[in-house]
Amino acid sequence: MADRRNPGPSAPPPRCLVTGATGYLGSRLVPELLAAGHPVRCLVRSPDKLRRHPWAARVGQARGDVLDARSVRAALEGVDVAYYLVHSLGTGPGFEETDRRAARIFGEQARAAGVRRIVYLGGLTPSGVPERELSPHLRSRAEVGRVLLASGVPTAVLRAGVIIGSGSASFEMLRHLTERLPVMVTPRWVRTRTQPIAVRDVLRVLVGCARLPYEVNRAFDIGGPDVVTYRDMMRRYAAVARLPRRLVIPVPVLTPYLSSLWVGLVTPVPGALARPLVESLRHEVVCREDDIARYVPPPPDGLLPLDRALRLALRPPAARGEPSDPLPTDPPWARGSCRTDDRERVVDAAPEELWQAVEGIAGGGRWQSLPPAWALRGWLDAAVGGVGLHLGRPEAAPLRAGDRLGFWRVEAVEPRRRLRLRSELPLPGPAWLEIAVAEDGAGGAVYRQRAVFEPRGLTGRLCGWGGAACGGLVFGGMARNVVARAEAHAAVPG
Repeated sequence: MADRRNPGPSAPPPRCLVTGATGYLGSRLVPELLAAGHPVRCLVRSPDKLRRHPWAARVGQARGDVLDARSVRAALEGVDVAYYLVHSLGTGPGFEETDRRAARIFGEQARAAGVRRIVYLGGLTPSGVPERELSPHLRSRAEVGRVLLASGVPTAVLRAGVIIGSGSASFEMLRHLTERLPVMVTPRWVRTRTQPIAVRDVLRVLVGCARLPYEVNRAFDIGGPDVVTYRDMMRRYAAVARLPRRLVIPVPVLTPYLSSLWVGLVTPVPGALARPLVESLRHEVVCREDDIARYVPPPPDGLLPLDRALRLALRPPAARGEPSDPLPTDPPWARGSCRTDDRERVVDAAPEELWQAVEGIAGGGRWQSLPPAWALRGWLDAAVGGVGLHLGRPEAAPLRAGDRLGFWRVEAVEPRRRLRLRSELPLPGPAWLEIAVAEDGAGGAVYRQRAVFEPRGLTGRLCGWGGAACGGLVFGGMARNVVARAEAHAAVPG
């Protein structure tokens, strides 16, 4: 039998609670924990947000708030490992006290519930800088780590800098600045060194911390293999995204406050997020140790280098999925200047009948909306060497990953639940279409459709503006016709 205080690989997977499960890291951590065999419970203020995730039916749910001791205690009952992934990320009055109080409540209730380990993700702090001189954001995250370490529950505090992955606020700020400004007059902080880390490596360490020896109670620095300046990251992003080389001109007159206003003007990242992040960029944040590798060894091929992490963050979702991929639940300012068309309809048909209509989306040589427009598009595409109108599958055959539907390629299929298609058109940026089928709780079904285009460069933005003009007509018609087909099938007796 494994030592209770030192769980080995043969011990049953610890039961985990994840706070912040609907946030950027939490929504990516939960499926990784499930894949590793861990039973997972999520503490959420709004269970409705959890239902948008494909793994929602596989986790336990506890409704509550980290400032409510009673709900926190109830959520922690029977839990071995508790992931603390919440913070206010604010600059308003009192946010540091709010973070401090939430951490104390969580630590106290975890100890009372017999939790064996807390895992917290904080921020890298600069060496040799007194804490009072840190930005309020970094200062608060460091204090939360100390509160949890002093809670009486063994705690692993992971300190990371810029996380590279679609949807990460710091990465999205980098993405928007680089894509929108071929010439950038920038603050001095672009010369600051940092040690970015791929979200895949962050998640690997978070999952690995569930099996740390229980006597481990300390902070660990985590970072990728590259130490670079923010100017280096902008230029390397441009190279990976196949954009022209960016000219970056630092100037000394932009204070952190003015910088945050500038970022808010140039990018769609909300000011409440941009301001604390920008204020933190004046500090050099580089790992001072790599002790976590003693407990959670790196993968055989090593940590992801910056350029490879950027490539993964820039690609559209793949059939197998990557933690760096964009998710439909990411905030609207993620994925660059992403163009989306979202449709949702309640259907008077069973989910199985709606799915049959979805599988016939390109059956019989036709699409479900504006056939002449699709035909014209196919002829033009074939004229330049594209795939044309070739369907690549019989109408009655079940959809499978890899099938071709006109200029779409099937990337992922969850039968009776979800279909994801990727465009194979020679567009200035990736595009995909995702369709989901769910029960409505009253014997009917819900049809959800999202079309996404991720423009690259000026040509991509022009294409996105043009596509937005006709997207409502094309994709609105598709949603109406798929739903009508399902309801007509449901109305047939027998």
